[in-house]
Amino acid sequence: MEKAVIITVFGRVQGVGFRYYTQKRAQELNLKGFVRNKANGSVYIEAEGEETNLELFVYWCKNGPDSSRVLNMDYQYCNVFGYEDFKVK
Repeated sequence: MEKAVIITVFGRVQGVGFRYYTQKRAQELNLKGFVRNKANGSVYIEAEGEETNLELFVYWCKNGPDSSRVLNMDYQYCNVFGYEDFKVK
């Protein structure tokens, strides 16, 4: 069953390749959606796919790539958006 999740990640997550590693991980898990930096220094993600893969993705986002330092993360599950791929914006 497909689901979607909206995630906001806070900490040292900009300027460290976080968006590109997020795209790579999402593609490995066959997720679709996007990731982008926000003006407040956080990273915003919308992702959708199989529920098990989304759970793995959320867990990965709590830690991020080695170059980042995640201090906090908010997320909520929601209805699917209908994305066709996963992009960095």
